[in-house]
Amino acid sequence: MPLHGSSSRIQTVTELDEALSLPTAGVLETLRCVPGDIMVLGAGGKMGPTLARMVRRGFDTIGMPERRVFAVSRFSSPRVRDSLQRLGVTTIACDLMDRSAVNGLPECPNVIAMAGQKFGTNEAPELTWATNAVIPTNVAERFSRSRIVAMSTGCVYPLVATSGPGSREGDPLTPPGEYANSCVGRERVFEYFSKRYQTPLALVRLCYAIDLRYGVLLDLAQKVFRGDEIDLSMGATHVIWQGDANARIIQSLEHVAVPATPINVTGLERLSIRNLAERLGELLGRPLNLIGAEAPTAWLWDAQRSYDWFGPPLVSIEQMLEWIADWVRDGGETLNRPTHFEVRDGKY
Repeated sequence: MPLHGSSSRIQTVTELDEALSLPTAGVLETLRCVPGDIMVLGAGGKMGPTLARMVRRGFDTIGMPERRVFAVSRFSSPRVRDSLQRLGVTTIACDLMDRSAVNGLPECPNVIAMAGQKFGTNEAPELTWATNAVIPTNVAERFSRSRIVAMSTGCVYPLVATSGPGSREGDPLTPPGEYANSCVGRERVFEYFSKRYQTPLALVRLCYAIDLRYGVLLDLAQKVFRGDEIDLSMGATHVIWQGDANARIIQSLEHVAVPATPINVTGLERLSIRNLAERLGELLGRPLNLIGAEAPTAWLWDAQRSYDWFGPPLVSIEQMLEWIADWVRDGGETLNRPTHFEVRDGKY
């Protein structure tokens, strides 16, 4: 089983989930410092299961098995719920859009709010806005006495010049498209209730987490492998291994505050889409079908604050590329949920 920074191959979903949920030294220190149980809301999504598992493994590692981890979701996949329960995570089926159901959740001093909606916004923008603004209202009022780490996205910023430093936490939030603006709305709702109730809050602006089953690198690797066109207009990006992202999210419990603390979470290294495709072409032994040219703007972020607080990620870009290439070549399981990272108008 590969550990953080290992060059071993990841060959099965079991090995992958083990790697993504391995608690780092920083996570263990946070769990020692931040008292009480932890609740993960929206725990049935792409990241939630491995994040909840990382917390559970962390508590067990530091000798605090009595501390509970709650995973809350509608749990459309019984398999996910069953696997979490077998690991000692307390699962609760709950529709977070239902205020009465949210009010019935148990008290918990630490809450990580992960629920959100992106895809399908063009067809049903009202559902995206409701998901990204009503759920924060329900959560912020129910857990007004808790510490809250709320997930957001780096897409709350506008596209910026590729010649510049990337978006920083204090920059204006003026993004394109309804999805990204609904995410600004999500942040503002959490901020409003944080100030109203003096609820310590951190806003984690994440882009882009890499799992072998989804993510920017998988999207690129699949296109390279199939010989599909690769649009270069979104010429650069940043990525971070999902295990490293999970760790930073958990560690953000130490940085909640009033007013809320925004934190960009991604890789510090700016990555050329062209160069990523070329390296995947080498690893997969495939020619490239590149189209278009790099635009002068892109979604880019300066994640220095998270590096200062949490240190560098433990899994390198090259390691991710090698794992992704092996996974695609071997026909590994995917979630069939493209990121559409190349979309420049914010329409999903």
